[in-house]
Amino acid sequence: MRFVVQRHRARRLHYDFRLEIGGVLASWAVPKGPTLDPQVRRAAFQVEDHELSYYDFEGVLPAGRYGAGDVIVWDAGTFEPQGDPGQAVKDGEIHFDVYGEKLRGRFVLVRTRQGANGKWEWLLLHKRDEYAVEGWDAEDHPRSVLSGRTNDELL
Repeated sequence: MRFVVQRHRARRLHYDFRLEIGGVLASWAVPKGPTLDPQVRRAAFQVEDHELSYYDFEGVLPAGRYGAGDVIVWDAGTFEPQGDPGQAVKDGEIHFDVYGEKLRGRFVLVRTRQGANGKWEWLLLHKRDEYAVEGWDAEDHPRSVLSGRTNDELL
C-alpha cells in the first residue's frame, strides 16, 4: 500500500499525510508536518479522501479553487498497516510502518475528538524504534522527493 506526504502552502502551510486505503487516499492535514521524534505529538485533522490520481500531484492549485496554493510531494513510499486499515481508521486508531524516502518506522494515528467544525482531530506519533531521531523537523527537509524542488521553486 502506498502513502504520500505533500507539503502544501494554502491559506496556511501544512503537510497532507495520505494513506492508500480502500481505493482512495485517506487524508489528514498536519500543520507542523510529521516527525521522526518520538517525543513529539503532531496535531492532525482528518480531511476528505482524495482520488488515487492525486498521489503524485505537484504544482500550483489556482486561486479560487479549493486548496489554492503550491504543493510538492514531500515524501512518498509504502506503508504496512497492522490489521485492517479501513476498520482501524473507523475505530479511531491505526498503527502502521512507513517506508519512505524521508519517513521510516512505526507510526500511529489516534483520533482524539471531534472539533467545533465537525472534523475529527487526531494525533500523529512516531513510535520509539530504530528510525527515531530526537529533534527531527520536517522543515529541515524542504525538497520534493519527485522533482527535487522546494515550494518556492514551483512559482
